[in-house]
Amino acid sequence: MKTSPWKKIKKCKYLYIMMLLPIIYYILFHYLPLYGVLIAFKDYKIAKGVWGSSWVGFKWFQKFLMDPYFWKLVKNTLLLNIYGLLWGFPVPILLALMLNEVTNAKFKRVIQTVSYLPHFISTVVVCGMVMNFLSLDGIINQLIAAFGFDKIQFMVLPEWFRTIFTASGIWQTCGWTSIIYLSALTSVDQEILEAAMIDGANRFQRIKSVTLPSIAPTISIMLIMQIGRLMSLGYEKIILLYNGSTYETADVISTYVYRRGILSADFSYSTAVGLFQSVIGVILLVASNQISKKLSDSSLW
Repeated sequence: MKTSPWKKIKKCKYLYIMMLLPIIYYILFHYLPLYGVLIAFKDYKIAKGVWGSSWVGFKWFQKFLMDPYFWKLVKNTLLLNIYGLLWGFPVPILLALMLNEVTNAKFKRVIQTVSYLPHFISTVVVCGMVMNFLSLDGIINQLIAAFGFDKIQFMVLPEWFRTIFTASGIWQTCGWTSIIYLSALTSVDQEILEAAMIDGANRFQRIKSVTLPSIAPTISIMLIMQIGRLMSLGYEKIILLYNGSTYETADVISTYVYRRGILSADFSYSTAVGLFQSVIGVILLVASNQISKKLSDSSLW
């Protein structure tokens, strides 16, 4: 005799209650706001409202694509994300592999705690620390001066911004992200590792031939998600770190949207730019997923 759906729901009611808050969150903050995307295709006037404003089609998209600042924004956004991908993506994997090889449980817990802590520091505090460390009187410049070199004005030189942004991002996120890979490492078949040891494989060979192939699906999924975010970058940290002298390398699409939408109240134009960014992100996500599916058995769907 089949159990009715209502009886199944009643039996697992506490699980459904736990699911309720995340569902409400996504509905309120991710799905209902999609209604506002309409203003990207309208000449939006607050007094007229969304439906009262006149349709302009793809006018704002064309305006953004023809903007002389367009390619600089795209270039800066892509370069910051690519730097984060090239330098930041392998670090959590390496950290997880190294922690997995540590046999001293107490030392391992200390390292994990120290590496996780930056994740819980707010972006404002992280940016304040970066600016203090890299100021002319900061600890970095003091070390440079101690070795007999000239001090560097890191925060006003555009060529240093990408390095500072990427390095601080790695420090802030690598420990927390490594948790995912540490979880994946628990599924590695210990019998295969023991067999490799018996066959005379050293530690590096075991990691290369057994451990890494075992967590390859997790690495593929994380890489796909990272590629899908190549055109999106949070504006909070950049706004806190950049200034007029670093616009050349620091200004990205999200900060441009912030200035045009919030500061200049150009709502239709900024919405069109944000929608353009999201669409490119979806295209990159789907493309990377399809490539991963063809090259391996790992994919998001």
